[in-house]
Amino acid sequence: MKKILLGFFTSLFNSQTAEKKDKEEDDKAKLEEHRTAIADHTKAIELNPNDSEAYFNRGDAKSELDDNKGAIADYTKAIELNPNYSTAYKYRGYAKSWLDDRKGAIVDYTKAIELNPNDSEAYKDRGNSKTWLEDYKGAIVDYTKAIELNPNDSEAYKDRGKSKDWLEDRMGAIADYTKAIELNPNYSEAYNNRGKSKTWLEDYKGAIADYTKAIELNPNDSEAYNNRGKSKDCLEDYIGAIVDYTKAIELNPNYSEAYNSRGSAKYSLEDRRGSIADYTKAIELNSNYSEAYYNRGVSKAFLKDYIGVIEDCTKAIELNPNDSEAYKSRGASKNDLEDYIGAIVDYTKAIELNPNDSVAYNSRGYAKACLKDYRGAIADYTKAIELDPNYSEAYFNRGVSKSFLKDYGGVIEDCTKVIELNPNNSYAYMYRGHCKLLLNKKDSAYLDFSKAGELGNSMAYDAIKENYN
Repeated sequence: MKKILLGFFTSLFNSQTAEKKDKEEDDKAKLEEHRTAIADHTKAIELNPNDSEAYFNRGDAKSELDDNKGAIADYTKAIELNPNYSTAYKYRGYAKSWLDDRKGAIVDYTKAIELNPNDSEAYKDRGNSKTWLEDYKGAIVDYTKAIELNPNDSEAYKDRGKSKDWLEDRMGAIADYTKAIELNPNYSEAYNNRGKSKTWLEDYKGAIADYTKAIELNPNDSEAYNNRGKSKDCLEDYIGAIVDYTKAIELNPNYSEAYNSRGSAKYSLEDRRGSIADYTKAIELNSNYSEAYYNRGVSKAFLKDYIGVIEDCTKAIELNPNDSEAYKSRGASKNDLEDYIGAIVDYTKAIELNPNDSVAYNSRGYAKACLKDYRGAIADYTKAIELDPNYSEAYFNRGVSKSFLKDYGGVIEDCTKVIELNPNNSYAYMYRGHCKLLLNKKDSAYLDFSKAGELGNSMAYDAIKENYN
C-alpha cells in the first residue's frame, strides 16, 4: 500500500512539475515572440516611416510586454499618420488605463466611438474607466450601449452589474449577473459577484450557493472562498467560515482581509488569542488596515489588556479619523482604567461622529456618574433611552443616578421599566425594593426583595433579615 501511495504522490509531483515547466516555457516563448515582433515592426518602420499599421502593431507588442508608455508613443504616431484610426485610439485608451490615466483613456475611447459608433468594446472600455472614476451612472449608460450593439457580451452584463452594485441597486445587479451566467455558464466571476449582491440582501444561503459554484469553476479563487466564509459567518457557522478563510489564505498567503475575517470568526468562538494572532498577521500584511487594528483592540479588551486596546484604537483612529466605534472602544478601556475624563472625551467624539449611537450616550453617562456628575449622567441616559426606548441598561443606570439625588420615585419608575423589559433583572428588583423602603412602602418592598432572591440575588435575603425580622 505504501508503495502505491508513494507512486501516486511521485506521479502527482512529476505532473505538477511538468505543468509548471510547460507554463514557464510557454511564457518564455510568448516573450520572445513579442520581442521579435517589435524588431520586425521597427524594421518595417525604417523601410516605410509612414506605415501607421507598423506603428500600431509595434505599440501592441510593447503593450503585451507592459511597456505602456512606449505603446502610447507608437499609437500616437499611428494616429498622427492616420487620424481616422479608431482602433489606435481605443488601444491607446487601454494603455492609458494601465497607467491609471482614466480621464485620458475616456478621451481616447470617446474618439474611437466617434470614428466607429458600432464599436461595442470601446463603449465597454469607456464604461470601465468611468467606473474607476466612480461615475457609475455614466458607466451604466456605456455598458447598456455595448449590450445593445452586442447582446451576447456576457462581460458587459457583468460589468454593468458591478456598477449597479456600487449604486446599491442589488436586484438590478443580480439580474445582470444572472444574464451574464446565462450567456456564459462557466463565468466564475459573475457567480462570485452575484453572491456578493445576495449577501447585501442577506440571502446568505443563496450567496453561498453562488460562491460554491464560483469555486467549482475556479478552485483557485481565493476571493470566492473568503466571500463564502463571510456568508457562513453571517449564518453563525463560524467553524465552516474558518475553513474557508484558511483555504483563501492557503491560495493567497498575502490576503490580509482573509486573516482579518478569520480573526473575527475565531473571536465569535471566544478564541481571543487566536483572533489576535490573525489580526496581527493582517496588520503585518497591511499596516494601514484600520479595521484590523480596531478588531484586535476589541479582542484585547476581553483579555483585560486595556492599554493594548487604547493603543490599537488610537492607531485605528489615526488611520480612520471618522471611526466612531474606535473612539467608543477606546473610551470603554479608559473607563476600565478609571480615566473617566479621557473616556468622556472619546465618547463625546463618538457621538459627534454618530449622533444616534445610544450606547455611546449610555457609556458617557456612566463615566459622568463615576465623576459624581449625576445630573449630566441622567441627561445622557435619557438621550440613550430617547434613541432606543428598549434600552434596559440605560433605564437602570438612570435609576442609579437618580438614587444619588434622592429621587426615589424616579428610581422606582426606571426600575419598573427595566423589569418590564427584562423580568429577570434581580438588581432592578433590589433597587426598587430599597427605594420603596425609603418611601415607607414596606409591603411592596418585601415583594421586590423576595423576587430578587427568587432570581438568585443573595443580597435580597440579607435585606429581608435586616428590615423584616
